[in-house]
Amino acid sequence: MRNILIVCTGNICRSPMAEGLIAAALPGRQVSSAGLGALIGYPADPVAKELMREKGIDIDAHRARQISLDMCQRADLILVMEHDQRRAMHERYPFTNGKVFQMTGQNGQDVPDPSNCARQLFEASLAQIEAGARHWVQRISKVSSR
Repeated sequence: MRNILIVCTGNICRSPMAEGLIAAALPGRQVSSAGLGALIGYPADPVAKELMREKGIDIDAHRARQISLDMCQRADLILVMEHDQRRAMHERYPFTNGKVFQMTGQNGQDVPDPSNCARQLFEASLAQIEAGARHWVQRISKVSSR
């Protein structure tokens, strides 16, 4: 599990926050993010940047990227925010079956998209992302220690 790709829709809110959290928890791993309908070149949402700064994580350099075949081929694990995104990944890139999972782990909850919403929804989404990140960091660490 050296290369972890995190996917959402626009790649400006949820996936950059998840990328920052997982990258901070797993130094030495390649952690990146992309969007299924990315706002290519856009920075992370200002509220996402602020919330991450409050956690001591800087995502100011983030720029949205569109998911690509190459990214999916290089990834050992792909984490998505919604069930529909998982289905879309399997449709676009059938070979990813078996390495695409929801950020929230086994509970299968969708992480709501906070884009253009109040800070309160960003905080709620981030709480789900943090719980999912803890779950995946623990699983990745366990697999890596074998």
